[in-house]
Amino acid sequence: MSQEKYKTAPTPTDKMPSGIPYIVGNEAAERFSFYGMRGILVVFMTKFMLDASGEADFMSNNDATAVFHLFVAAVYFFPLVGSLLADVFWGKYKTILILSVVYCLGHLALAIDETKMGLYLGLALIAIGAGGIKPCVSAHVGDQFGNQNQHLLSRVFGWFYLAINLGAFVSSIMIPIILRDYGPHYAFGLPGILMLLATILFWMGRNKFVHIPASGWERFRKDTFGKEGVQALLNLSVLYYVFLPVFWALFDQTGSSWVIQGLQMETHTVTPFGSFELGAAEVQAFNPLFILILIPTFSYVIYPMINLVFPLTPLRKISIGFFLAAASFAISALIQIRIDADLVNPPHILWQALPYLVLTAGEVMVSITCLEFSYTQAPKSMKSFIMSLYFLSMTVGNLMTAGVNKVIMIDEDNSHLEGANYFWFFAGVMFVAAVLFIFVARFYRGKTYIQDEEQDAAQAREEGIQ
Repeated sequence: MSQEKYKTAPTPTDKMPSGIPYIVGNEAAERFSFYGMRGILVVFMTKFMLDASGEADFMSNNDATAVFHLFVAAVYFFPLVGSLLADVFWGKYKTILILSVVYCLGHLALAIDETKMGLYLGLALIAIGAGGIKPCVSAHVGDQFGNQNQHLLSRVFGWFYLAINLGAFVSSIMIPIILRDYGPHYAFGLPGILMLLATILFWMGRNKFVHIPASGWERFRKDTFGKEGVQALLNLSVLYYVFLPVFWALFDQTGSSWVIQGLQMETHTVTPFGSFELGAAEVQAFNPLFILILIPTFSYVIYPMINLVFPLTPLRKISIGFFLAAASFAISALIQIRIDADLVNPPHILWQALPYLVLTAGEVMVSITCLEFSYTQAPKSMKSFIMSLYFLSMTVGNLMTAGVNKVIMIDEDNSHLEGANYFWFFAGVMFVAAVLFIFVARFYRGKTYIQDEEQDAAQAREEGIQ
């Protein structure tokens, strides 16, 4: 279909854009698929994976951790590719739709093949699909808003993040149980079905969306390497590639080192309503559950209270979030000390709720703020590209974690950072980064860019973009 059939600029209004429900619904289903698959990867690699003959072919904990973080690093590298496809060639809508199909094929590969071949093929396709659409979806949210309703943008990015974590919460509870009771075929298959549903839902909203046309290479090159583009890149690069990678190096270990810690803890849970097993993979549901609670709590209670003391700017939110991340790993270190001290009656896995709560509070202050900040600080023809550079910080963070896990190994069974020392190391690195960020944030100077409704549409017609 030609671009002319779609709206190419926001409608002047102070109300919520009509396409937002389709975007939020798509994001909830897509995140169900991603976090459901992601949440069982380490358990699958260490306890379920087979070779071509059907025999067990399990990975060691450190190998599984390295593979997990290399995969996550790849997921957050491919936004760079997706952003160039969206900003230069296809536009965001077409890029999201095509790469969503690739994403579905990755889930299919995981569901039908329990060997390393199926694992690596599936993870490669999911990295291309999930990574490629990430900057486009986030920027596509912002594209729906013009000058008259830009005040609603923060609220919608909050909804967007709620959708992410609603999907993640449900899948984090369901998928580990399905893996345990029915095996990998069904556990990887259900996320695939949800990704297909997400793709269909996004297609259904095509006539409601604002489709900002691709700028073409010449305009993208001019804007990116012009004065404003270079200034935006310089402003954001220190945040993206010095400080945020440290945060993500900690945060994404909820799917690796925290799972491995949980495997050493007591999982049998007794309640007045009966007893049940709360496994290490299911505990990851604490993060999206706390997100659902903390987003409205921060928006309506904590942020207004802090604002009474001092103005809470985006960079101050990010700074506080860094300190909270450091504190969460310090708590994990204390839990590990208790585990190592008492191997016969180890602490219950519910103790992990405390570091999850602290880390999730940090995530609310860092991740949601960075999504909106990255969009508003990007010149108009660079929205997806700048967003991809933000996601690339997650790649750097996960490569950092994978690298540390390789370097610290003495042999297959022994490490230079044994037990609690591993968590203390990351807590210390994050604390140092948080202190340094205070000084860097004081000198940040930026500029806000929002789509301009009729003015942008007229300019696009004049330049022959439509």
